[in-house]
Amino acid sequence: QVQLVESGGGLVQAGGSLRLSCAASGRTFSRYTMGWFRQAPGKEREFVAAISWSDGSTYYADSVKGRFTISRDNAKKVVYLQMDSLKPEDTAVYYCAARNSWSAGYDYWGQGTQVTVSS
Repeated sequence: QVQLVESGGGLVQAGGSLRLSCAASGRTFSRYTMGWFRQAPGKEREFVAAISWSDGSTYYADSVKGRFTISRDNAKKVVYLQMDSLKPEDTAVYYCAARNSWSAGYDYWGQGTQVTVSS
């Protein structure tokens, strides 16, 4: 079982930066692929970024590529999402998620943190 707690959301002006953190419980954090998703009002939840457990490969949605950076600290059991050059369309609730190495989908989800980008 893994519990995920996000933090770091808030209100920022367009062009600004925020860093989200996701703290995980559990002994095998290093064996989980970690991802960030977001859901804007009236829209479906969408993939933002992921970092694999095996070799640290990273993956990004086209909409955030070059602006967001995902990273992880296995010793601290934390995954980060550095968000730069924020745009109003980045406004959403951001969720952290964990996927077992054998799973096709994400098995555990955090409660989400609000990010609001003003124009």
